[in-house]
Amino acid sequence: MLEVRVRARCYPTEDRDKVVHAILSFFPDAELSGEEDISGIAHSVEALGEQLKRQQIRDAARAVFRRGLSGTSTTFRLNKQVAAVGRISFSDEDRPLGDIEVDIVADDMERVIDRIAPHTRPEVAG
Repeated sequence: MLEVRVRARCYPTEDRDKVVHAILSFFPDAELSGEEDISGIAHSVEALGEQLKRQQIRDAARAVFRRGLSGTSTTFRLNKQVAAVGRISFSDEDRPLGDIEVDIVADDMERVIDRIAPHTRPEVAG
């Protein structure tokens, strides 16, 4: 079982279609609803994983996913403006126009992380 919950606030100065497009760039199977508070559920993380690979940020993403790990889920935020142009930038601070909030829930979250953000550098023996 894999479920991706996404949320983003669409402010009056923003184009709702662009916010929806930003979400669908990484979660194309998401079924979204809402006008100001857009939310939805997806069941695939493959597009997210492909973009992490293209941007060569899998190790950074892995660290973000592990930092947000809690039991069978991980939580993180994506910069909404960067996502609007099809790129990934993780957010750690509040942005004036908010972020895309993502919760991934899976029976085996470690396996999901290993699949979409595998180690790209050799582990250092300690």
